[in-house]
Amino acid sequence: MKSVDVAIVGGGIVGTVLAKGLSEHAHLNVALIDAADPTLQTSENQNFNPFTDTRVIALARRTINELTHLGIEVDELAKHFQGEMPPLIKHIEVSDKGHLGLVELNHQDYNISAFGRVVALSALTRLVLDAGKGFTHIAPARVSRVMQHQEFCEVVLDNGESISAKLLVLADGGRSGLAQQLGIDKTTTDYKQTALVFNVHTQLPHENKAYERFTASGPLAFLPFDSEINGEKASGNGFSVVWTVDSDEAESIKALSTDAFMLKLQDAFGYRQGKIVRVSNVASYPLALTMANRVACHRTVLVGNAAQSLHPIAGQGFNLGLRDISALIDVVTKTRSTDANSTNFDAGSFYVTNTYAKRRKSDRSNTVTLTDTLVRTFSNHYFPTVVGRNISLLAFSAVPMAKRAFVKQTTGYADSTLGQ
Repeated sequence: MKSVDVAIVGGGIVGTVLAKGLSEHAHLNVALIDAADPTLQTSENQNFNPFTDTRVIALARRTINELTHLGIEVDELAKHFQGEMPPLIKHIEVSDKGHLGLVELNHQDYNISAFGRVVALSALTRLVLDAGKGFTHIAPARVSRVMQHQEFCEVVLDNGESISAKLLVLADGGRSGLAQQLGIDKTTTDYKQTALVFNVHTQLPHENKAYERFTASGPLAFLPFDSEINGEKASGNGFSVVWTVDSDEAESIKALSTDAFMLKLQDAFGYRQGKIVRVSNVASYPLALTMANRVACHRTVLVGNAAQSLHPIAGQGFNLGLRDISALIDVVTKTRSTDANSTNFDAGSFYVTNTYAKRRKSDRSNTVTLTDTLVRTFSNHYFPTVVGRNISLLAFSAVPMAKRAFVKQTTGYADSTLGQ
């Protein structure tokens, strides 16, 4: 049985960043167990392999700073795109279709260079994997079961091999059922919505502006991102789109002709960017809020979507997950630095797992509450709710302190000073 300090199950972006951080900052022996095949170069439709995932993510300002601290320079992604830098988000417009509610956020008002940056998920995953040389990457490999012993956790792979780890980290997105094997229950709230994910080109340049537009079926997000569609490369006029629709309508919308799809999208979004002139292939996935009832148990912790899977509204999922792993790296590193027996350091001690759980309680609760409240408030046809949310948006726009509090939460600085 191979022995390591930490075994991480899940080779997506969260697990990969954690493996790099624990191996290089805490100087631990780390094994990253990855079900995905890193040699794949083309997308497998709904599989969302992290190495071929066509989705993009908006990295909050604090997330970018955390990645930089871990030795991951987001600017390096330009090498993957002929020198083109990942777009910054400098302006955000929040609106409610068919109503007066409107909020404009501009980076200058908060003395920051940008609210965040938009990056391709597959490119970021490969960048982190290429930058991380201090851990063992086992892929493709699936975990058939995990077992907790007093002094270690045992991870059994589908090829029969076993790995012994002082600390087991589940970063598998919660799809494997491993948490349930260990007695960690989860609650799931089905939003009865489906996210349609695709790219578009518009008549007008994006000018580093992102949009969050609330429609009758759910939020519609446009993030500045210059993709190639049908051989045509956007030049400052591209967006990545997450369109939330009622689940019972999703397949019929996907089945529309390209022209009919663009017309329906145009009706939902409006003409803020002129006409939508091009649209890519569309991927989809169901939306739900899934919460683990705890993020730590004996020699085991959960991070990212394994701990909580959020609605994409306000783009908080990955950013919250990165704060999970930053907290874990910090707890492990500081605990080891004060351990008199650091040469035989126990990364899975009760102190480590319990301290991590305490550190994540407030941020996790606040972010989940924020996203769930936004979903329920802005995916609602009930007239008093519609009136109330528009009054709230108008009031929100007029109160600088409220806007600043929202910006601090969504940029990841709710517990610190914005603009540091």
